[in-house]
Amino acid sequence: MLKKYLMVFFVSMLPIVELRGAIPFGAGMDLSFWPNYITCVVGNILPVPFLILFAKGILEWLSKFEKIGPFFAKIIRKADEKAKNLGKYELLGLFLFVAIPAPGTGAWTGSLIAAILRLRLVSAFSAIALGVMASGIIMGIISFGLFGLIS
Repeated sequence: MLKKYLMVFFVSMLPIVELRGAIPFGAGMDLSFWPNYITCVVGNILPVPFLILFAKGILEWLSKFEKIGPFFAKIIRKADEKAKNLGKYELLGLFLFVAIPAPGTGAWTGSLIAAILRLRLVSAFSAIALGVMASGIIMGIISFGLFGLIS
């Protein structure tokens, strides 16, 4: 059983997949909702402080390489575009951005946006963590059904 929880923990840490893929993955392995949810939330938010602190610098460095540079430059460009839409309600916007389980949203991209906007670590982390929790509830309802979530 521990092996299954470790699997969903590490899947939830992966960029792109994150908690949005880990919760249904855990549901497919017949894990109970609440332990699966908590494991996925912790796994998804664990890299966030490091991403906020180092993401933009690393991406800018990677964008200078000839072969892989255009890919990373595109990531920076997309994050810059999304960051512009947040405006003066940046923390609320960051929360909503992370909370809505759609392609291209999530803790990893939210952390990059927070880094680009130079948001304070604690404020950005709080908004992203709350967004991850909300997204986890949404994914839980989708994956386990409302009654599975309650039981």
